Amino acid sequence: MTSHDVVARARRIMGTRKVGHAGTLDPMATGVLVLGIERATKLLGHLALDRKTYLATISLGTSTTTDDAEGEPLATAEPGLVDAVTDDAIAAGIATLTGEIQQRPSAVSAVKVDGKRAYARVRAGEEVELAARPVTVYRFDLLATRRAPGGIELDVVVECSSGTYVRALARDLGAALGTGGHLAALRRTTVGPFTLAAARTLDVLEERPELSFDLDEAVATAFPRRDVDGATARAVRHGQRIPAAGVGGTYGVFDPDGHALALAADDGSVARAVVVLLPA
Repeated sequence: MTSHDVVARARRIMGTRKVGHAGTLDPMATGVLVLGIERATKLLGHLALDRKTYLATISLGTSTTTDDAEGEPLATAEPGLVDAVTDDAIAAGIATLTGEIQQRPSAVSAVKVDGKRAYARVRAGEEVELAARPVTVYRFDLLATRRAPGGIELDVVVECSSGTYVRALARDLGAALGTGGHLAALRRTTVGPFTLAAARTLDVLEERPELSFDLDEAVATAFPRRDVDGATARAVRHGQRIPAAGVGGTYGVFDPDGHALALAADDGSVARAVVVLLPA
């Protein structure tokens, strides 16, 4: 199921065409996908979803065309070579892939090459080699190791910057260990401030089509908060500039009743509305 498939089903469940998503989730993955419904679609392009957490299973011993379990096998290491990999070697390999690193995205990623998605070029039979780019892996912790003859599975937790590919971490760890490797399973547990604790499955939504957050809660969760008085609230509703808040980046402006009026950003001594959520 693709992120687009999720949006299509959510439109049917919620009875509206105005549904969008932020932070695409790979079809093989499960976990948190942020959806905006109706007016909340205005928030999606402004959410700072630049930090994500995943639970993943890495399989050592075989590399694949997609760096995950859905690809065709490229190479399989000799069983004895895999069995000889020590826990210390695994720990050292993980350490080199932690922090600020240069990562080459998978050839079947959504990165655009001359205006066309890399995965679309691969499906069309083209050879694609993407350039490495800087990403940050804040946390890459080994939770469990399972060994079988000729294979090793690693359960890990990865906290990383947006644009980091966990399957590329699996590929690069396998390459460093000389065994090859690919991503066997992936579950996203956080996207920015949104976590699995607030998530609902599509089946649950089908039974109870309720929001995880209303608009006011979503803005308060995802952005710094600025409360204003009645006169300032009226100015914001009319798209007028108001005095700066002294807050860096985009923040939520709330009226005296606690309703989210707009997203705003300081511009020198004044603040301008980025998105007006409750117009006059």
